[in-house]
Amino acid sequence: MKTKVTVVGAGNVGATVAQGIAIKEIADVVLVDIVEGVPQGKSLDLNETAPVIKTDSILLGTNGYDDTANSDVVVITAGLPRKPGMSRDDLLWKNEEIVAGVTREVVKRSPNSILVIVSNPLDAMCEVARRVSGFPRERVIGMAGVLDSARMRYFIAAELNVSVENTHAFVLGGHGDTMVPLPRYSTVAGIPITELIAKERIDAIVDRTRNGGAEIVNLLKTSAWYAPGASTVEMVDAILKDKRKILPCAAFLTGEYGLDKLFVGVPVKLGRNGIEQIVEIKLTDDERAALQKSADAVKELVDKLKTA
Repeated sequence: MKTKVTVVGAGNVGATVAQGIAIKEIADVVLVDIVEGVPQGKSLDLNETAPVIKTDSILLGTNGYDDTANSDVVVITAGLPRKPGMSRDDLLWKNEEIVAGVTREVVKRSPNSILVIVSNPLDAMCEVARRVSGFPRERVIGMAGVLDSARMRYFIAAELNVSVENTHAFVLGGHGDTMVPLPRYSTVAGIPITELIAKERIDAIVDRTRNGGAEIVNLLKTSAWYAPGASTVEMVDAILKDKRKILPCAAFLTGEYGLDKLFVGVPVKLGRNGIEQIVEIKLTDDERAALQKSADAVKELVDKLKTA
């Protein structure tokens, strides 16, 4: 049986994820969306690129869930953007309803799958998926830290005029303006950036990383999709190829970092079973306080959820 990935939501992020998986020939893809014609049209368009980019991954677009059966990984990007007049709580509850409904449909047909959540507010939507699916924490993972770290890596590379391949960065915490970039653990060719970049420039990079999503929204008037899509593909690739790759992801913590029963971004080892290990790194008092503040912001959202 060929490996199968379902992507729910055929918008910009979902279509970019589907394209990335196909280009890398990681798996066949089922693209699901409620809008008639959109997943079918995008899948057909992507299939027609196959002879040019030389990939044999097959994409199928559908408005239902039966074709998603026996998926190895399910990526959930479905959700609404915040609209004028809509409060944050309104957005939370509407997307909670959407993610809960999607999760029920996919786990019914793919009970052994791994869920990768991309919908916002990310950390709270991970909790919705965990509650609804009943899956163990190893199989419900949020995409946020890979994206936030990628942004920080790009800013570091641009600052030093070096290849992005030389850069590594860790961003912990919730996906939002309380995230915790860690310059001490961010390096260029193994050299900590604290030895290469002046403190005021590091502070500027950290601030720009925290506001990376908002910066793009201000320019495009909509959310980013290329970097989120690529970040999701990296996670799916690490899982299905059993790479045991250490990436910062939203994971359900049960005591790690002094946090309990919350999805928070931390370094994890990703492999064929999903989260193979949560990696605990030593934090300074200031870093730990910042992580706790970020976790408190996540808890505030989770406490408002209606899903039992």
